[in-house]
Amino acid sequence: MDFSDTPSEAKFRANVRTWLEANAERREPGMVFKSRYGADDLVNLAKSWQAKKHKAGFSGITMPTEYGGRGSGPMEQVIYNQEEAEYVTPRGVYEIGLGMCIPTMLTYATEAQKQRYAPPALRGEEIWCQLFSEPNAGSDVAGLRTRATRDGDDWIINGQKIWTSGAHFCDYGIIVTRSDPTAPKHKGLTFFFLDMKSPGIEVKRIKQISGTSNFNEVFFNDVRIPDSQRLGKVGEGWRVSITTLMNERLAVGQVPAPDFDEIFELSKSLTLEDGPAINNAQVREKLADWYVQMQGLKLTKFRTISALSQGETPGPESSITKVVSARKRQEIANFGVDLMNIAGMIFDESTQPMQGMFQEAALSSPGSRIAGGTDEILRNIIAERVLGLPQDIRVDKNVAFTDVPTGDA
Repeated sequence: MDFSDTPSEAKFRANVRTWLEANAERREPGMVFKSRYGADDLVNLAKSWQAKKHKAGFSGITMPTEYGGRGSGPMEQVIYNQEEAEYVTPRGVYEIGLGMCIPTMLTYATEAQKQRYAPPALRGEEIWCQLFSEPNAGSDVAGLRTRATRDGDDWIINGQKIWTSGAHFCDYGIIVTRSDPTAPKHKGLTFFFLDMKSPGIEVKRIKQISGTSNFNEVFFNDVRIPDSQRLGKVGEGWRVSITTLMNERLAVGQVPAPDFDEIFELSKSLTLEDGPAINNAQVREKLADWYVQMQGLKLTKFRTISALSQGETPGPESSITKVVSARKRQEIANFGVDLMNIAGMIFDESTQPMQGMFQEAALSSPGSRIAGGTDEILRNIIAERVLGLPQDIRVDKNVAFTDVPTGDA
């Protein structure tokens, strides 16, 4: 592993730092964008930030210049992400669209479609979402039931998607559907992109226990999509989905704070019955464990970075990043709330340390262990594809989807 920047990478990093220093506020432990600006303004602020990034040449860093990107390599994207993480910027609006949807479009769409949809997305003018999960098909995406029925040059979509991030403010989306229920579940799928304002689409926001509502239910009632908006061949939607999911591993691998820096700062600010929390042996033991995990994750990411720098594609071992970091966030959040004693039950950004970060994370962090791949699914990936252990027995293999037993029977 080589942790050092090449001369060209060092120059790029310096340029990024200079630009961020002039256009954003450096993040201190506990600083949270939503606490400072309010959730209602997030989309408008994110659009403004995305447009500014694009003008400076930091949007779509790895995407071709003919579609509005920078045309650089993946190392430049890694460097930019590392540097921007040190600043308070609006997040949660463009990550899925630019990290998953547009790369899928650039792989499978026509040249005219690439020219039409990629540049506005990179400029921040249009926002995209991913329509995969369903009430009966979460981790097992291939078990989806949303139907696509051919009608001449069009397709008619009926069904439901759920947990769709940002669907309530998105302009376009990518969707995988079941076009042939008589084929095995991985074979009878077809992939499309669509306008989220199409007649027949109904979006309902899901209120979460943390108070946020970024997830949505999306209902499709005779939604008409032209065949020209199909991505990939009929029945090969799973192949297209894999392209999207491979990008998801990189787009969703990082979980938000609190992390070690935040729990360390909290421990220094609180007093327990036996004195400052930072001096308590049990607290220090916990901090040591999380520090080691943080360093392990850092080195694991360096492995990915080293692969990218050598022109290689990161493998399934990157799944370990989310498995560890999502659980660590939940443990840190719960410990922080416990450390505050009875004050930990108060969820008030104006009075709690770090704007109530630990209280919010205690409620939302369990979802981090589901979104983007559950702990169990990611552990299976690591077991089978990294450690070479035997695959789970699949009773639905080569069985027509209509013949697969379900809990509805």
